[in-house]
Amino acid sequence: MSVSELYTQYTRVWIPDPDEVWRSAEIIKDYKEGDKSLRLKLEDETVCEYPIDLQGSQLPFLRNPDILVGENDLTALSYLHEPAVLHNLKVRFLESNHIYTYCGIVLVAINPYEQLPIYEQDVIYAYSGQNMGDMDPHIFAVAEEAYKQMARDEKNQSIIVSGESGAGKTVSAKYAMRFFATVGGSASDTNIETKVLASSPIMEAIGNAKTTRNDNSSRFGKYIQIGFDKRYHIIGANMRTYLLEKSRVVFQAEDERNYHIFYQLCASASLPEFKDLSLTCAEDFFYTSQGGDTSIDGVDDADDFEKTRHAFTLLGVKESHQMTIFRIIASILHLGNLEIQAERDGDACSISSQDEHLNNFCSLLGVEHSQMQHWLCHRKFVTTAETYVKTMSVQQVVNARNALAKHIYAQLFNWIVEHVNKALHTTIKQHSFIGVLDIYGFETFEVNSFEQFCINYANEKLQQQFNLHVFKLEQEEYMKEQIPWTLIDFYDNQPCIDLIEAKLGILDLLDEECKVPKGTDQNWAQKLYDRHSTSQHFQKPRMSNTSFIVVHFADKVEYQCEGFLEKNRDTVYEEQINILKASKYQMVADLFHDEKDSMPAPPAGKGTSSKISIRSARPAVKAANKEHKKTVGHQFRNSLHLLMETLNATTPHYVRCIKPNDEKLPFKFDPKRAVQQLRACGVLETIRISAAGYPSRWSYHDFLNRYRVLMKKRDISKNDKKQICKTLLEDLIKDPDKFQFGRTKIFFRAGQVAYLEKLRADKFRSATIMIQKTVRGWLQRLKYRRMREAAVTIQRYTRGHLARRLADHLRKTRAAIIFQKQYRMLRIFRAFQNIRQATITIQAFARGMFVRRVYHKILLEHKATIIQKHSRAWLARKHFLRLRCATVVLQCYYRRMKAKQELKALKIEARSAEHLKRLNIGMENKVVQLQRKVDEQNKEYKLLNEQLSALTSAHSTEMKKLKKELERYQQNQGDGNQLVDLQEEIESLQLELKKAHSERKIIEDAYVKEKDLLKKRVSDLEEENALLKQEKEELNNRVLCQSEDEFARNTVEENLLKKELEEERSRYQNLVKEFSRLEQRYDNLRDEMTIIKQTPGHRRNPSNQSSLESDSNYPSFSTSEIGDTEDAIQQVEEVGIEKAAMDMTVFLKLQKRVRELEQERKKLQAQLEKREKEKENKSSQVIETKNEMDLDRDTDLAYNSLKRQELESENKKLKNELNELRKAIADRATQNNSSNDIQDSYNLLLNQLKSANEELEVRKEEVLILRTQIINAAQEKETSKNMESSINTHPSWPNSDKHVDQEDAIEAYQGVCEANRLLEAQLQDQRREHEEEVEALKAQVEAMREEMEKQQQAFFQTLQLSPEAQVEFGLQQEITRLTNENLDLKELLEKLEKNEKKLKKQLKIYMKKVQDFEATQATVQTERKRQELTRQVTVQRKEKDFQGMLEYYKEDEPLLVRNLITDLKPQTVSTTVPCLPAYILYMCIRHADYINDDQKVHSLLTSTINGIKKVLKKHNDDFQMTSFWLANTCRLLHCLKQYSGDTGFMTQNTAKQNEHCLKNFDLTEYRQVLSDLSIQIYQQLIKIAEGMLQPMIVSAMLENESIQGLSGVKPMGYRKRSSSMPDGDNTYSLDAVVRQLNTFHSIMCEQGLDPEIIQQAFKQLFYMINAVTLNNLLLRKDVCSWSTGMQLRFNISQLEEWLHGKNLQQSGAAQTMEPLIQAAQLLQLKKKTSEDAEAICSLCTSLTTQQIVKILNLYTPVNEFEERVTVAFIRNIQAHLQERNDPPQLLLDFKYTFPVLFPFSPSSITMDSIHIPASLNLEFLNKV
Repeated sequence: MSVSELYTQYTRVWIPDPDEVWRSAEIIKDYKEGDKSLRLKLEDETVCEYPIDLQGSQLPFLRNPDILVGENDLTALSYLHEPAVLHNLKVRFLESNHIYTYCGIVLVAINPYEQLPIYEQDVIYAYSGQNMGDMDPHIFAVAEEAYKQMARDEKNQSIIVSGESGAGKTVSAKYAMRFFATVGGSASDTNIETKVLASSPIMEAIGNAKTTRNDNSSRFGKYIQIGFDKRYHIIGANMRTYLLEKSRVVFQAEDERNYHIFYQLCASASLPEFKDLSLTCAEDFFYTSQGGDTSIDGVDDADDFEKTRHAFTLLGVKESHQMTIFRIIASILHLGNLEIQAERDGDACSISSQDEHLNNFCSLLGVEHSQMQHWLCHRKFVTTAETYVKTMSVQQVVNARNALAKHIYAQLFNWIVEHVNKALHTTIKQHSFIGVLDIYGFETFEVNSFEQFCINYANEKLQQQFNLHVFKLEQEEYMKEQIPWTLIDFYDNQPCIDLIEAKLGILDLLDEECKVPKGTDQNWAQKLYDRHSTSQHFQKPRMSNTSFIVVHFADKVEYQCEGFLEKNRDTVYEEQINILKASKYQMVADLFHDEKDSMPAPPAGKGTSSKISIRSARPAVKAANKEHKKTVGHQFRNSLHLLMETLNATTPHYVRCIKPNDEKLPFKFDPKRAVQQLRACGVLETIRISAAGYPSRWSYHDFLNRYRVLMKKRDISKNDKKQICKTLLEDLIKDPDKFQFGRTKIFFRAGQVAYLEKLRADKFRSATIMIQKTVRGWLQRLKYRRMREAAVTIQRYTRGHLARRLADHLRKTRAAIIFQKQYRMLRIFRAFQNIRQATITIQAFARGMFVRRVYHKILLEHKATIIQKHSRAWLARKHFLRLRCATVVLQCYYRRMKAKQELKALKIEARSAEHLKRLNIGMENKVVQLQRKVDEQNKEYKLLNEQLSALTSAHSTEMKKLKKELERYQQNQGDGNQLVDLQEEIESLQLELKKAHSERKIIEDAYVKEKDLLKKRVSDLEEENALLKQEKEELNNRVLCQSEDEFARNTVEENLLKKELEEERSRYQNLVKEFSRLEQRYDNLRDEMTIIKQTPGHRRNPSNQSSLESDSNYPSFSTSEIGDTEDAIQQVEEVGIEKAAMDMTVFLKLQKRVRELEQERKKLQAQLEKREKEKENKSSQVIETKNEMDLDRDTDLAYNSLKRQELESENKKLKNELNELRKAIADRATQNNSSNDIQDSYNLLLNQLKSANEELEVRKEEVLILRTQIINAAQEKETSKNMESSINTHPSWPNSDKHVDQEDAIEAYQGVCEANRLLEAQLQDQRREHEEEVEALKAQVEAMREEMEKQQQAFFQTLQLSPEAQVEFGLQQEITRLTNENLDLKELLEKLEKNEKKLKKQLKIYMKKVQDFEATQATVQTERKRQELTRQVTVQRKEKDFQGMLEYYKEDEPLLVRNLITDLKPQTVSTTVPCLPAYILYMCIRHADYINDDQKVHSLLTSTINGIKKVLKKHNDDFQMTSFWLANTCRLLHCLKQYSGDTGFMTQNTAKQNEHCLKNFDLTEYRQVLSDLSIQIYQQLIKIAEGMLQPMIVSAMLENESIQGLSGVKPMGYRKRSSSMPDGDNTYSLDAVVRQLNTFHSIMCEQGLDPEIIQQAFKQLFYMINAVTLNNLLLRKDVCSWSTGMQLRFNISQLEEWLHGKNLQQSGAAQTMEPLIQAAQLLQLKKKTSEDAEAICSLCTSLTTQQIVKILNLYTPVNEFEERVTVAFIRNIQAHLQERNDPPQLLLDFKYTFPVLFPFSPSSITMDSIHIPASLNLEFLNKV
């Protein structure tokens, strides 16, 4: 392949440019050998001539095809050179915003100066477990590669992070450690990974500072070893530091700062605990204010200081040590502010003893003030003869002070590093480690000194190791592929390293000059010139005698010799150190004792006096004195050798950090700075090594797919792909050295892939031209045929149109003549008719006019007369009406004014709230009262009328009497005087009568007036009532409107509550999941402990401790009194340790509650006894008095009643014993009905029963006799009630008429007294019982009242809380309620157990003889006969008699659980009714409920749940077994609901099914436990299914070609070269995924799982498919193409068809794929115009803004005919999506689980129709 073939027209090249380093151009004229220049066209359409050196034949670099631009791996580029690398990085950084790029084994990281959302937890999980080349470049990919190789190869790893200051080294190292902390979290509870991350803020505070290049620049190098155990969990860490820049403590350049810790401490100086430090703001101290601005934009030093203190605390640094650290740091600041005063012409100086900062310095460090004041200004010289003290100049004192400050800080730095390592140290044996090296990159400044020399020396060593490793990997790759290889020539920088570290090298000469007493930098420089002037890596500057040049691998660097000796010596005066050693603070003294005594790793400085820190394992060397201590250069060389040994013993991984610009601007790329760093960090050297070999690698399959267009048809028909590729390459590339055939790949030299791409493009171009030519000819011929046919058609239509137009013209001419003839005739006829008609009309009108005139005149005269008459009448009426109307109007206006005033007053009164209240309160009552008052007044009026009429009648009668008397008197006496008197009396009576009449009239008037007022008031009230009714209706309407609004709001709130319920259900199920995970972890730890111990020791509770007892809040044992410890222990031993296991926290709470109840009970008991004694005393006195009074009447009745009660109680007792005996005999008979030997005992018991019955009959007769005697006595008492008793003090006996002896009477009297005492005692007992009942009821009422008040308070408090707090509070209340219920149930259980024990004892007494007969029977024979009887019963019973219950014996329960759960395989019951085990278990539960055996129900359900858990734990990766038990658990749950007796679950039951309901027990709590167990099984089922599906998803959905030949293949370079890749080809197709889904579906359907649960399971699986596929798409550039979008659309349609075929379209699974569908559409849509941007924004509603932009940035054309997405288009998309409030998360959480619901699904199967197959081995179950 000649040069002329490459440099042809349209070929693009790179030419140098002073501004952009390299510039692109296009050749517009073919190049021929011998041409002196190339004719080029630049990108701005400028044409230029590029000169060519004919001697050197240096042509410009060729540019890669556009299809290769933006590759993830720089080595995948066909042309490997500097401009290609720079352009690829620039495109990825600026256009795609990708900061990471691979360069072979190196990860190039460009600092974006902006926080990117690519480091979240989900991104870590996305990269975890992936191969390095499968995902986009990332620091997590490098960390995962190191972690995977450590786990597979069991070899230690190292990640070397290097770069300039500000390039992002520290951040990259921090993210790598975060990855290890997340992926390899500690196995124990030490949280060592948290401590590893917590060391970062401490080291940043004491080792980082602001520089001109970086606001958080690390001024030291560090190597962190993260240790792992055999399971590859983090167990510890260790840190080594290098080259701390101590000079920064005392000097900062312009716009730089000291270490962060100084400013953090000053910002927090106002805190009370720091008042003793005497600190102020940072501007007041010399050591912190030299750089100018003491603050950093966006950084809060006080907040960072709190983080630093928290990190110290987290790492275990004591508070006292922290305060000492801060005291030392503060003392350094005060040391820098000392005022040094010159004396005696500057040869001496002093420090004032009153200097405030000196006092603070001494007090903070605890040293003697006078000594420190003296030795800061003096120096001691020791010679062989004498010792003398010399004063120092001001400059010497300043230098000594600065040296002391640097030394103090360096020692403190080492102490902190040492304690950080102690906190990260572990006693567990380390199996392997991963080291993270964060070290400075190559540096060159205008002035380079000792620190730059050490840094560049370290980079020379690292570069050498890097070159050797890259070369080694290249050779290993060639050997693995079995291709011949030759030694690749690469740059070896060993001569440069020898120049520095070899014998008599630069460092040796520097140490030698430091030993010379009067050595100077100039003498050392001269020695360098003399010794190394001939070295090719050493040069002497022309214009300087105090500097030298070293030719490093990256660049030439000129070093200034000034200060080299002083920095290498690191001089600190011994007198000052001795003062510090004598500090009263132990920690301060220890800092400086270490240096002399133990000589640990001393630090190396990067400034004027530098020290290094190496690990403590280095053997200590004791120095005689300070002159013989090792120099800084020597220490740094040793530590560097130690580091290289560590790195060489590990597998290195490289991260090169690049600083894109010096202005710290986000996403700005400076080509000059980038190229400088690429040269310095070795990236270009990697490119050069790769280019020297075979950089481009293709698999045979990919090569065949890509370049099959260049092959011939006969070659493609061959089956051997390798032979096809060989034939093609031999035809295309003539030089066999340009390629090699490996075992699995084809290797190409640099540029060959580009040449093949050119041939492929030419092939496509020629094929395109051929297609275009053919298509264009076909289009022209088609166009001609269409034009010819159109012309013929037009001619035909035109001729026809002309002929039709002529015929039409002839027809119209003939018609026009006919029209003219007819028209003329008609016009003349019409004119004649018009004239004739007009004449007749004129005559008629003239005649009529004359007649009408005469008539009109007569009519007018008549009308005028009428009008006059009526007008005169109208005027009169109008005048009258006007007057009347005016009067009415005036009246109306006046009345209206009055009405308005009254209405206004009423309205004002009506608006007032008091009026409304008065009207509303008792309005009807007022009306009723008024009506009542009217009635009363009517009654009074009637009464008055009656009185008046009576008075009138009396008056008339009186008058009549008087008249009669008057007449009589007149007749008898005729006396005139008497007549006068009578007349006067008559007059007086008449006056009284008149007065009475006037009073009556007044009363009547008052009554009438009051009646009128009342009527008026009633009418007013009725009107007001009507108004109030109207207002009430209005208010009702308003309330209705408000209720409707409130209903709407309630609906919205209900929807919100439903949503919250869903979230709460999800959180609850997550808690259940977490509980199962912790339970699993507990079981694993218990198993491990069992394996480790293997010796008997402390006995732990078994793993099933957290079983049903704790889950259902039913403890397995209880005690009546907690104080009785021995009884409790005995009971625990009786019930067994497994059943006695319970949660200790709940136990302690119950114990406390029982104690409180016991104390309350004792108090109440004491109060009750006290009251009883008082009442007994009172009642006894009353009863004695009463008995003495009534003893003669009631004694015999009391005696008879007492006898009757005794007999009745004895009768009841006998009945109870009889029933118990019968029950016991029946139980024993059913258990032993197969035995013939116990017939005698049975007969014996029957005889006992007969005798008991006879005794009972006798007692009954006695009771009847007594009752008859009592009745007779009562009758006799009534008949002899009036008879006198002979002795009043004695009772009157019923047969007292008989003769009684005195002795008999005395004896009877004594008996009666005894009966009285018995009655008195019985009465007291009854009264006491009654009082106790009353007190108990009162206490119960009070307790209920208090409980109700508490609940009301709790309810009000709950309403004021947030929804989350309400849920939590509700759970706490429910727990409290259940605990109280448990206490009550335990007490009840204890009482029942006591009764049971008492009854058992009585039963043992009755059954003792039966047990004697049974003792001789053999157990084996009994079992055999019982089994025979069971089989016989099974045969005899008919199915219609089966009641749907299964009986089993208690000892058969383990066998039932083992056969039905533990050992059962799903295949065994595959041909039976689905969920058969669940039905069998329910029938057993139902029988236990039928016989009212709660212990049996509890034991069976507990064993069932524990058995299911055990099976699931054993088969934790078996989908079929998990699905089987999920179906059975759900079915058992549904059965417990369906047959619970709750009407809500019985709506679909048949009458037969209702007969199978539970009768005695409410198993609601067990239903909740089964529901939780179902959730756990469902989550395990999803976990198993996801584990089986996840490895298939990426390969099937993204990589496999569902549509053959659609996707193109691009060169992948180092992709899939990860050493962690498995050798097998784990590729899956979509058919494999569908087959797996079919398997899942068929298994779940066959095992009878509810359809709703199946739908939810597949919704979860499809969400996982969507999330994994989309996350992989977002992290892989190679799959973001148009063809992938087409493949995705096809694959998703296949999955949707599968859902439709399985009738799962209603499950919501298809909706979960919506983000993936939109991503596929986004890959296929046009991406050019703003309309396209709007279409994308409107379409991609399920994708977030970050996801859309990420896909557009990753979009890669498959071939050169596609166009890339422009940056402007992406910015347009971002502008359109600004209004969205999308979450910042980039990736989907593929571990998210939807909350599962188990809807109630009743079964139509009746229990009596279920057949139990013999294969289950359940013969011991008896059908009832």
